[in-house]
Amino acid sequence: MKPYAATITVHVVLHLSSKQSRTIYCRINLSVPVLDRFYNQEDTRPDFRLSRESLAVLLNLLDQDRRHGWGATIEILVFTFWLPSGASYRLVSRVFVMPRSTVHTIVHRVTEEVVAIRHQVIHLPKTPEDLEAVSRGFAGLARHRAFLKAVGAIDGCHIHIKCPSGPDAALMAVCDHQGCFIDTYVGWPGSVHDARVLRHSPLYRQLVYPPPGHFILADGGYPCLQRPLPLITPYKRPVRGVGAQRFNSHHSRARSIIERALGMMKTRFRAIFLQALEVHHTFLPHVVTACAVLHNICLSAGDIVAPVDEPEDDGAEDGRGGWVGGSQWCSLAGPTVI
Repeated sequence: MKPYAATITVHVVLHLSSKQSRTIYCRINLSVPVLDRFYNQEDTRPDFRLSRESLAVLLNLLDQDRRHGWGATIEILVFTFWLPSGASYRLVSRVFVMPRSTVHTIVHRVTEEVVAIRHQVIHLPKTPEDLEAVSRGFAGLARHRAFLKAVGAIDGCHIHIKCPSGPDAALMAVCDHQGCFIDTYVGWPGSVHDARVLRHSPLYRQLVYPPPGHFILADGGYPCLQRPLPLITPYKRPVRGVGAQRFNSHHSRARSIIERALGMMKTRFRAIFLQALEVHHTFLPHVVTACAVLHNICLSAGDIVAPVDEPEDDGAEDGRGGWVGGSQWCSLAGPTVI
């Protein structure tokens, strides 16, 4: 009888001293290729689309010391293999050589655990110094001091679900000057207009951000608002006058950071955002939120993937795709201070 190869159960007692002993619940079976590559310190990005540093940060944040079952590391590997690949539970079960029902349980459990830590990873600026850094960053992106009060950029994207799982969904996200998400809202049907999603979001209704005198940058799909949520949009076309054209140019330079952030997330998790997802519509918001959490974790770990499609109004384009270093990402995003 062939054992499940992700882990082979062996109850062994190691005698550390005359008075101490430790029980090993299982050991890793390195005949599984994906585990062999991981535990032999090979590059993890081809299999999991996350660097080894990002996986370490995720493990540390979850802080799950499981003394039974498959172990926290194995479960996170299963989850991070499934998430960017969008593979069926049957395929993942074959890759890790474990029961399909176990893969389903692991994916749902780890997704909920990642969503539970979202406020540790996705959050508004916590201190006046953080807020000032964000505002100066947006002024640097725009290359104009008129944007020193900009403290976020907002945009939305559409997530497809394969019928008959349910209706498509819409994601609304706000990011800072570095492309880290500071607020996300997902769950409304994809057919709903961005402006309506905004009006029903907690960010709009709770009036906690941005602070008085500051504003968020948005594209023409959103209304230009002064209250309750200050939004600055570009001049509508046809644009008349040199001043309006210059304003739109500076506005586009600063606001395009949210397009790059969403583009990075879509590139890393292509199966979630660029294909029809095969999950129940009630589970979809949790999956998308988990993607946003992992996006921020990757940025904090210097794990950068260049968006496949750069926004049209960007000043500089890398044009190569694939993985780039943090300094290269900063050069794409422009200066952070002025």
